[in-house]
Amino acid sequence: MARATVAVVFGGRSSEHGVSCVTAGGVLGAIDRDRYDVVAIGITREGRWVPAPTDPADWAIIDGEMPEVRDAADTVLAPTRAGERAWSVLDGDGTVSPLAEIDVVFPVLHGPYGEDGTVQGALELVDVRYVGSGVLASAAGMDKQFMKTAFRAAGLPVTPDVTLLRGDRVADRIADVEALGLPVFVKPARAGSSMGISKVSDLATLEAAVADAAKHDPKVLIEQAVSGREIETAVLETVDGPRASVPGEIITGGGHDFYDFEAKYLDEGAVNLVSTADLPPELERRVRDTAIAAFRAVGAEGLARVDVFVTDAGDIVINEINTMPGFTPTSMYPRMWAAAGIEYPELVQTLIETALARPVGLR
Repeated sequence: MARATVAVVFGGRSSEHGVSCVTAGGVLGAIDRDRYDVVAIGITREGRWVPAPTDPADWAIIDGEMPEVRDAADTVLAPTRAGERAWSVLDGDGTVSPLAEIDVVFPVLHGPYGEDGTVQGALELVDVRYVGSGVLASAAGMDKQFMKTAFRAAGLPVTPDVTLLRGDRVADRIADVEALGLPVFVKPARAGSSMGISKVSDLATLEAAVADAAKHDPKVLIEQAVSGREIETAVLETVDGPRASVPGEIITGGGHDFYDFEAKYLDEGAVNLVSTADLPPELERRVRDTAIAAFRAVGAEGLARVDVFVTDAGDIVINEINTMPGFTPTSMYPRMWAAAGIEYPELVQTLIETALARPVGLR
């Protein structure tokens, strides 16, 4: 039997381009090359699809610098007809040559133009199987306003918020923000990796915080702050349905007021990532049940990480669902599964095999 060919697609047009490249390095290093043929496809910041190196070392953070997909003379061409498996390369002089017959795509794109259902939609159009959630779940998971709408409809607890759309004036919504109470968190509605997030404790700084968030997304969310422990749970789709890991915990220090981008990726030692949170058994069960309920509420597939706050009173409040979480070997998602006995290469193989077994089309 011929080996399946996996295409790892990464980079992209969002502000999380570098994070996506780092995640790709982790996945490329974990795929069993004796079991699968591997193709790497990078998407430049301008949106061009190019052949990329499959060596994980090319996608590592070096001296605090995030890796980047560089432009190239060749362009990757996806199939244009449903059922085709052949992908091609267009070189600089207009010659088209074969790239590979791809069986499944592993899209490790973060943020808009990748994690938000756009790439998933392109793959659906030509019946290409892929790892992770479909169009609707990816879009809902990316857009925090509609994510919360889905959770509220499912009876799940979320933080109160105010949404500002393009053209809305901060001054016109001050009363609504005041009703949330201070402090509040200001964040782009459709971004991740803590890009553009600010903690606001004085309304005098609100407009500047909104402007900073709007650099990443014209839709801005202003959320009531929740005092509590930051707990994360990994959800993995299996043949028996979604399964939740033992929850982990984020403990932020090192002068960081919250789990921001620098604390996540650049400031070593600023965060203590506890892959097994110390929770009473009943509370742990409720956190895991909440994670699976959130997964089902948006119709997620494959994998997701569900982040919640656990208050001193033992209440659970969902912060967000991430349908393509950070996936380096040291990221929380694989670390939580490692604590449950599923090591990183096995996790990657499970996701690939689940995607290969999934039917194309409506499901």
